[in-house]
Amino acid sequence: MNNTLKWSKLYLFFVFILLYVPIFYLIYFSFNEGGTMNEFTGFTLEHYSNVLQDQRLIQIVIHTLLIALISSTIATIIGTFGAIGIYSVRSHRVKESLLGANNILLVSPDVIIGSSFLLLFTIIGYQLGFMSVLLSHIAFSIPIVVLMVLPSLEELNESMIKAAEDLGANRWQVLSQVILPNIVPGIFAGFFMAFTYSLDDFAVTFFVTGNGFTTLSVEIYSRARQGISLEINALSALLFIASLLLVLGYYFVSKYNRRVRRVEKVVAG
Repeated sequence: MNNTLKWSKLYLFFVFILLYVPIFYLIYFSFNEGGTMNEFTGFTLEHYSNVLQDQRLIQIVIHTLLIALISSTIATIIGTFGAIGIYSVRSHRVKESLLGANNILLVSPDVIIGSSFLLLFTIIGYQLGFMSVLLSHIAFSIPIVVLMVLPSLEELNESMIKAAEDLGANRWQVLSQVILPNIVPGIFAGFFMAFTYSLDDFAVTFFVTGNGFTTLSVEIYSRARQGISLEINALSALLFIASLLLVLGYYFVSKYNRRVRRVEKVVAG
């Protein structure tokens, strides 16, 4: 047993090395005074300065954050009520079918989702741009929120709902004063995950962007195709740091969620 655990830790360490070494290699050369990634000739912040002085890039950053914020907010609202709807279904077969339909969207390749949205917008004659990207991000973020909120609902003490109903609370009062306050950690976790996915998405956005509108991930790809530029390294490093901060935010929200559940179990016990 101990030997198996040892090898599993070594395997996990090896996987993290494969994932993170290229990223740190990229960040390392973002401080290179030279213009290539062949040799580190000296430390400089020039590439970061050039990125921050690029007005077009700043506008793209604003567009990316705006898309992520709006789409994650709307997806959180829809996904939360969707999760409550799935949780309220009494038929086990129907509930499993709904969960399966939700999970299919999570595991579907982004290329398939992106091309499907492109085909949809083309058929209905919808112009590609800000709104097409926003609608696509809302759509693929909703299943993420549903998956994050459902565990909080499963941990919900149904006796509180029954007690509220016995005291004369209507459905809206039960929802607003009992259910929603008790699943707030799950809602915030869903929001953070949706925001992170929207911020980093490339495949779906690449298919549905147009009319001069673009996001950071697509811009990085476009610049990388033009040749090696350490500004791309600096831009990628900033995006990685932003994603890392969001993941840390999700971690602390999840930690708080687990702490709240333990307290509720102690109180209920």
